Amino acid sequence: MAGELKGRVALVTGGASGLGRATCVSLAGAGAHVVVADIDADGSERTRALVADAGGSADVVALDVTDDASRRAVVGRLFEQHGDAFDVLVNVAGIDRPGYVTDIDLDDYRRVMAVNCEGPIFLTSEFVKRVQHLPEGRSADVVHVVSLSAITSGSGAIAYNGSKAGFLNATRCIQRELREKAVKQEDGSERPFPCRVQSVIPAAMDTPMMEQWGIPGHLMMPPSAVADTVRTLLLLHPAAFVPEMQIVPRLEPDFPR
Repeated sequence: MAGELKGRVALVTGGASGLGRATCVSLAGAGAHVVVADIDADGSERTRALVADAGGSADVVALDVTDDASRRAVVGRLFEQHGDAFDVLVNVAGIDRPGYVTDIDLDDYRRVMAVNCEGPIFLTSEFVKRVQHLPEGRSADVVHVVSLSAITSGSGAIAYNGSKAGFLNATRCIQRELREKAVKQEDGSERPFPCRVQSVIPAAMDTPMMEQWGIPGHLMMPPSAVADTVRTLLLLHPAAFVPEMQIVPRLEPDFPR
């Protein structure tokens, strides 16, 4: 596995903690140069240090996924710095604000939607518009981290469940559009769009975001389990495509159900 992503530059959102941090470490361990993107500068630097301590390569960039100017600036700068080597985007950033229909806060709801749904959709749009010009024989990758909450429902999580459901369906639309879209060559011929968008749909992970829910640790996965799955999707043969991969904890028989 080590070195199989060598030469590729990967932008990972939400890289300052939790699954984002684990993803940075995992991809760097496979040889990618990782760009740790977050609004949490201190957390991003800690992630960069973890990658460096493990022998990997990483930079830090300030990115607010809800801000269009920030999205455009970061994507543009990375293409200027790395050219076609910048060919991986992993949308991990996410937040949760509990709220029941009787007391949900409008600002909280809008913030969750902006971070979990609108932000990654438009960041993907900015990235995909650039990589459509990759030379023949090259292909880019986008991985969307959704959530099992996109296809289940529970009390007190209207904003989170709604945002992830919207993100999942938007991802399906993007996948279909890119698989249908051909790119014209200079000689007039066409080739498949040089980017695949795959998605991971994990159940609960043991990350800081989940602390508010009080879920027992044995019912959650370590973030590294999902991060390594993201890495596996990136390592698939270019002709392969996994639209959605659900990941749930593997419980031991003596654990309480």
